[in-house]
Amino acid sequence: MAQFDEAAVRRRLTADLEQIQRDIYERTQGEQAITSSMEASNGTGISSEQADEASAVAEYDRNQAMLENDRALSRKIEAALERLDAGKYGVCERCGQPINPRRLEALPYVTLCVNCQAIVERAV
Repeated sequence: MAQFDEAAVRRRLTADLEQIQRDIYERTQGEQAITSSMEASNGTGISSEQADEASAVAEYDRNQAMLENDRALSRKIEAALERLDAGKYGVCERCGQPINPRRLEALPYVTLCVNCQAIVERAV
């Protein structure tokens, strides 16, 4: 027995996934794409200004971290859509109990109920 509106969940997950895919595209191929500092240098591996080089490296690293976060979230959303298709969405993977609908509303890709999440976090 579903405790949520399956169609609404699917629409939200799909919209979130599409937005993340657009973000990934922008960070890798679009206007926000940033190349590594070596690619941006004058070909010798030495830029004309060390301060600009440091700033470029920091911006590239930040972009890479954001890309990895986007890719990880994309995988979580895709897995949530698969669970929805399989009829397992909203069920804790650890204890098999329903996940609180308010938790699912806040984080629609979660796989653990609050209690199991706490247990897992304490074990780490």
